[in-house]
Amino acid sequence: MKGGTVQINWHDTKPVLACDFHPISGVLATGGADSDIKLWATVSSIDQEKACGVTYQSNLAYHSSAVNTLRFSPSGEQLASGADGGELILWKSHITDAGEAWKFLKSLVFHRKDVLDLQWSIDGAYLISGSVDNSCIIWDANKGSVLQILDAHFHYVQGVAWDPLGKYAASLSSDRTCRVYINKPSKTKGVEKLNYVCQHVISKAESPVTDESKTARSHLFLDETLPSFFRRLAWSPDGSFLLVPAGSHRSTPTAEPINTAYVFSRKDLSRPALMLPGASKPVVAVRFCPIRFKLLGTNTSSLFKLPYRLIFAVATLNSLYIYDTESVQPVVIVAGVHYAAITDIAWSPSGNYLVLSSQDGYCTLLEFENQELGSPIPLPEEKQVVGDEHKCPVLEENKDNSNSASVDSSKEGEEFPLMEKEEEDKDTKVTSPSTREPPSKPTKRRITPIPVD
Repeated sequence: MKGGTVQINWHDTKPVLACDFHPISGVLATGGADSDIKLWATVSSIDQEKACGVTYQSNLAYHSSAVNTLRFSPSGEQLASGADGGELILWKSHITDAGEAWKFLKSLVFHRKDVLDLQWSIDGAYLISGSVDNSCIIWDANKGSVLQILDAHFHYVQGVAWDPLGKYAASLSSDRTCRVYINKPSKTKGVEKLNYVCQHVISKAESPVTDESKTARSHLFLDETLPSFFRRLAWSPDGSFLLVPAGSHRSTPTAEPINTAYVFSRKDLSRPALMLPGASKPVVAVRFCPIRFKLLGTNTSSLFKLPYRLIFAVATLNSLYIYDTESVQPVVIVAGVHYAAITDIAWSPSGNYLVLSSQDGYCTLLEFENQELGSPIPLPEEKQVVGDEHKCPVLEENKDNSNSASVDSSKEGEEFPLMEKEEEDKDTKVTSPSTREPPSKPTKRRITPIPVD
C-alpha cells in the first residue's frame, strides 16, 4: 500500500466534507465547505514514480452552501449532491468534443434544513436522503418528486443506506436509534409503488448488574455530542449484512463506554451480530469495497459464511481500519494522517484506491498495487445473492458465548456479547459539519471483532 495526504488546495483550504468515485471512469468527486464540487483524476504512483496523487479536472458550482454529501448513480450518468439549507441537486453527464462535462439537471426541493447523507437505489431510479430536519425522504429521481417521507426520528438523520437487493432501507440518527425499513409495495390503480415501513428500531441493550436477576438498559449508539455531523452506514455489495457506525457499548452500567461499529446480518436485522470495538475515537463512516475477492483459505476461524471475501473500511474521527470477512483483525490500520475529523470515505470501482476526506481541508489517497488486497473475482464468477434473505450468506454464529445482552427493538430478547472495558476520548460537541476538530493523537489500538450468540 502506498499513499498519504495529498497536499494540494482541495477546496480553498476549507473542510472537505464528502467524496465519491465514479463507478465506471474512476473520477473522484469531492464536496467542500466552499459550496463547490470538484472532479479529480487519480494518478498512480507507478506513473509518476512517487506517491499516488490527483489532478484537477473541473468544478461544479451551483450550491450556495457547504456540500455535505455526494454520490454517483450506479450507472454513472448522474451525480446527486446534498448541502446546507436543504439543497439537493442532481447533475447529469454530457459527452462533448472536449470530453465529459457535468451540468445541472434539477433540484429536489422539500428538505427544510441541511442534507447530511444520501444514497441511490441499485437501479438508479430512486434516492434516499437524510437531513437535519429529522426526516428521510425517498425521491423519484426521474421525476424529481417526493415518493415517501420517513419522519419518525427525533433528531438529525446523519446516515442513510439502501439495501442493494431493494428490500430494505436503513437510517441512523443522533437520537441514538438505527431504523430499518422494509418495502411493502402498495398498488394504486394497478400500479405498484414503493412503500417503506419501519420494521426495527434499534436503540438499547440490556447489560447485567450485580444482582443477576436484574438488568439495566444502555444505549447502543452515541448521542448528539458526537463531534461529527456524519454517521455514514453501508450495506455490503451482496446485501448480506449492514454495517453501522457511531456505536457505544457498556459492559456494565458503571463501565466506561466503548466505541464500536455494529454488523447486522440480513437474517436478523433486529440485533447486532458482530461488534468491532476498541477504537479510541467514535466511528463516523463505513464503506465497502465494490470488488469481491477470492478466499485466501488461510483462516479457518472466519466469522462469516461467504464464498468470497468482502473488504470494508471503518473510519473513526482520526483513524482508518480496513477489514476483510476472512480475518478477525484489521488488515490495514492508518492513523495520524489528519489534524481534524475524517468526514467520508470512498473506494474506486476497481478497488485500487481508497480516499478519506477531512475537516482539515485535505484528503488522503491510498493505493493498493499488484492484487495487494487479494485476487478479484471476475464478474461471471460472482455468485449473486438472491432476494430471499434466508438463503443469503451470513455471519457465522458463535454458540459458546455466554455473556450477552438483549437489543431493544421490535424483536426483544435477542442477544449479543458484552466486551471488555476500553479507553474512550471524551466527546466535544460541534455546531456544523464544517467545524474543525482540534488535533488528536493517533490511535494504535487494534480492534478485534466479537461474535454473537
